[in-house]
Amino acid sequence: QVQLIESGGGLVQAGDSLRLSCAASGRTFSSYTMAWFRQAPGKEREFVAGLDWSGGRTTYADSVKGRFIISRDNGVNTLFLQMNTLKPEDTAVYYCAAARMQYMIVVSATPREYADWGQGTQVTVSS
Repeated sequence: QVQLIESGGGLVQAGDSLRLSCAASGRTFSSYTMAWFRQAPGKEREFVAGLDWSGGRTTYADSVKGRFIISRDNGVNTLFLQMNTLKPEDTAVYYCAAARMQYMIVVSATPREYADWGQGTQVTVSS
C-alpha cells in the first residue's frame, strides 16, 4: 500500500495557474504508474492525466490537453500536476492515484486500475 497526500489546491480566477503536488510513501513510488483524477459535485470521477513509472509516457484527457502537465520526481517520491489557463469547468476535487501493478506500460484512464488514492485537494476556478 502507498500513502498519498495531495496539496496545492485553492481558489483562483479563470486564466490563472496552480501546481498540485502528491507526496507518496510506502510502496516503491518509482515502480508505479501514477495519475490524477478529479470529481466535480454531482459528477463521476474522471481521469485527468497519467504518467508511467519511468516518466516517459504521458496521457491526458482531451479537456486538459495543452493546458495541464503531469510530472514526477522519483527522487522525492512526488507527483505533480501543473495546471495552466484554468477554466471554471476545471473546478473539482483533485485526487492522485497509484496503479495496482508495478511497471505497467499502459497508462490507464480507468479508476479501478488504481489501488491507492489520496484524500483529494479542492480546486475552485471563478469566472
